Amino acid sequence: MFNLHEDGRRVILTLDHAPVNAINDEWLSRFHDLLDVLSKRNLVVLHIRSSQKVFCAGMDLEHVRHLFALPDGANAMVEDVGKFQQLFACIEAMPFVVMAEIGGAALGGGLELALACDLRVASRRAKLGLPEAKLGLIPGAGGTQRLTKLCGRGIASRIILSGDVIDGATAERLGIVQWAVEPDRLEAEAEAIATRVAGLSPDAIREAKSLIAAAGDVTRDGYTEEREADRILFDTAEARQRIGQFLEGAR
Repeated sequence: MFNLHEDGRRVILTLDHAPVNAINDEWLSRFHDLLDVLSKRNLVVLHIRSSQKVFCAGMDLEHVRHLFALPDGANAMVEDVGKFQQLFACIEAMPFVVMAEIGGAALGGGLELALACDLRVASRRAKLGLPEAKLGLIPGAGGTQRLTKLCGRGIASRIILSGDVIDGATAERLGIVQWAVEPDRLEAEAEAIATRVAGLSPDAIREAKSLIAAAGDVTRDGYTEEREADRILFDTAEARQRIGQFLEGAR
């Protein structure tokens, strides 16, 4: 289901669950286990990509059929959606950058997975959408919340309330992904972005991620937290080394 490749402070996690990286209970459990291991390492970036033609097609259709046949299918569905939400919240809370490389379709839970990441780079021809309303459902694994926070109510309403499936180029224009490139350049561009991020300070990345989250949290004072983060970072060995090298080069 997953392949890991470690490259210094970068880890590439390749989704490898043929044919469409469908999400089921085993997939969720194994992803949780991987995150538990990776969270203890001094990483800067986790680069999520796919070996399949699609990025991720969301919930496994066989599992949906199973739930649909249950007498108490609604409660079983709610329990499963809760597992999705827990995994995506864990991804969002990782102390390093998580980047999604979207080379093919990212629909439903697949797009919700990408929305839980910090950075998204997509093929201009990739298909992205949250079409759950076509099935009489809603994107309940964080889709209504993360897309609205990311792009605003208007864009979220377009994608969710109209069932619009858009290409990567449109997704970049709407702010759903940060980069959209031609398909034959996607792998190289994602590699370049991940490599650049991996060269940054893991301590600074951890503090910056927390502070970006603070900007949308009315219970936190982001400006005060910024000052305290600078105080902490200034005295770390890595920061002093990086600052010293920068000052030396500026002479």
